[in-house]
Amino acid sequence: MKSTFKVLWFVALVVTLVGCETASAPTTPENQVPAKTEKSIKLTNMNTIIVDVRTLEEWNEGHAPCSVNYPLDQVLSKADELKKYDKVVLVCRSGARAGNAKMQLEGLGVQNIENLGPWQNVKCD
Repeated sequence: MKSTFKVLWFVALVVTLVGCETASAPTTPENQVPAKTEKSIKLTNMNTIIVDVRTLEEWNEGHAPCSVNYPLDQVLSKADELKKYDKVVLVCRSGARAGNAKMQLEGLGVQNIENLGPWQNVKCD
């Protein structure tokens, strides 16, 4: 009984230590946007396109007037068009869908893509 208790205690200790080590390693994947961002973009380059990848319903509730709406489920069909721009800026509600779109578009050869996160970060001045 004592040896079983010691083995279980040892296993619990190892699992706890491994779990703590994994949880304490800070990682920020490239397609993930921090919850609070001070970033914003202004259109200074006429060969830049700002693409909002939210649904049409979300777009209609509010969007940056200088952006276009290519919902996430349709944005890949626009890859050839997006390749014509010097810079492609992606936005959505939080940055998650824009990050997903960024990875997929890069896989199709679209270059110089930026995930700006929430669409409210776009300044159309």
